[in-house]
Amino acid sequence: MSQKKTTPKKPVEKKPPVQKTKPVEKKPEAETTKPVEKKPAAAAREENTVFIGKKPVMNYVVACLTFFNAGGKEVTVKARGRAISRAVDTIELLRRAFVKDVDVKNINLGTEEMTREEGRRSNVSTIEITVAKAK
Repeated sequence: MSQKKTTPKKPVEKKPPVQKTKPVEKKPEAETTKPVEKKPAAAAREENTVFIGKKPVMNYVVACLTFFNAGGKEVTVKARGRAISRAVDTIELLRRAFVKDVDVKNINLGTEEMTREEGRRSNVSTIEITVAKAK
């Protein structure tokens, strides 16, 4: 005959119900007028810049279309390294399928020297393509 040992059960603790509260509404603060500063021409150019990375090409095409639909006359696409081919694909797709009256205004090629994590230096190719809407 085997006897089973029974352990006394621990009482279950009941937690009080959590009361839901309404979010506190923030009152808008009085707006202060700030003097408007004119941006230099180089800064205005940076506003219409699309930096190409690892996302699908259509994402960058949509970004360019957004600039043109907002009234921009030109867009600059910048890429470096392996993303250069994606930048070229973006411009070609934009020109051939979406905005027929876009012309390539300028293409700049360059090289940047980068220091890797291991401490060694390497050169990375860069491209900057500027397209403008024909009038």
